[in-house]
Amino acid sequence: MATQTTHRRPKIGLALGSGVARGWAHLGVLRALARHGIQPDLIAGTSIGALVGGAHLCNRAPTLEAWARALTKLKVISFLDVKLGGGGMFGGNRLVQEMERNFGDLSIEHLSAPFTAVAADLATGHEVWLNSGKMIDALRASFSLPGVFPPVRIDDRWLVDGALVNPVPVSVCRAMGAEIIIAVNLHADIIGKARVPGKNYQAVAGFDLLAELESSESDDKSWRLDSFLNKMFGRQPDAPSMFGVMVSALNIVQDRLSRSRLAGEPPDVAINPRVGHIGLLEFHRAAEVIDEGEAAVERSMPDIKAALAVLGYARQH
Repeated sequence: MATQTTHRRPKIGLALGSGVARGWAHLGVLRALARHGIQPDLIAGTSIGALVGGAHLCNRAPTLEAWARALTKLKVISFLDVKLGGGGMFGGNRLVQEMERNFGDLSIEHLSAPFTAVAADLATGHEVWLNSGKMIDALRASFSLPGVFPPVRIDDRWLVDGALVNPVPVSVCRAMGAEIIIAVNLHADIIGKARVPGKNYQAVAGFDLLAELESSESDDKSWRLDSFLNKMFGRQPDAPSMFGVMVSALNIVQDRLSRSRLAGEPPDVAINPRVGHIGLLEFHRAAEVIDEGEAAVERSMPDIKAALAVLGYARQH
């Protein structure tokens, strides 16, 4: 008597990479994948990838997208509270308050699928996988840009942005049991990283945040910089500011590390949104970044379908 073969869909892992404002592309990626009937069984995210992945798994992605699309440059600045004497230039309290309104006390264990946020231990440099506990704490740690936001203390460890150790967490998805891994790499767009016309340096941030803070016409004095901060963080004409150097250095680390890790730990399919022209702090350009995320999925669909067909068959036999 012939035995009947049971077909099982292979477990799909989605690795959402870091990239600060370029990470809005993840919203478009998730929407396009769903349109093609592809739902990840587990998600690992680094920095902004953790934020979007976590929002997706707790059904807050539409709310996050609406919030992102409504951002203006002035609104972005309004979420940054200048803080001296801490571990970062900005306290991030206003941003945390916004997150609390959306995530509340939700725990990672209560999400609809397994989820891991990647952070880095500030003392040891170790890669830290946050897959339990309070959602907001894990997300804050994962996107805590060194020098910009203060580190987050979890289990007696001071944690910072996971982009310093694993910008595109393919290895995390594999450890979580994924059989097919789709990775979204926000650092692959070489063409978009050309220098700004007429400048001898690349404006990686998209705009000089500290200059924007000082020129803000808001009545909220906490947004403004005093003369000391202006001298400390300001810049000479046609030269990057101290803040610009910090952001550019982080971009170099993410770019080089992602190349190295993806070479040694390649995903089954890589989705590469063309977002190199988007400044790392240009959160107000969400609409075009989200659209490019969707477009990137459409360009990658032949590879995704081939991986599901070939690797799915291999997993079943």
